Amino acid sequence: MRTRPSTAVLTLALVASLFIAESAFAQPDFASVRVDPYKPPKPAPAFALPDLAGNTVRLSDLRGKVVMLFFWTTW
Repeated sequence: MRTRPSTAVLTLALVASLFIAESAFAQPDFASVRVDPYKPPKPAPAFALPDLAGNTVRLSDLRGKVVMLFFWTTW
């Protein structure tokens, strides 16, 4: 024979779920765990460089494309 849960048990379950839901939507406290929040990257500044053929290539000409830059020096 099945018994129905009592009103006290249902009330307790509802209150517990409200506490859990409230903590799930709370903003994280980054300072207490010493973590800096994520900051989206800034766009690259506008610049122009010569390519191997001597033509000037501007970053704005490559908008929407993946750009990989290699800088090196010989000292």
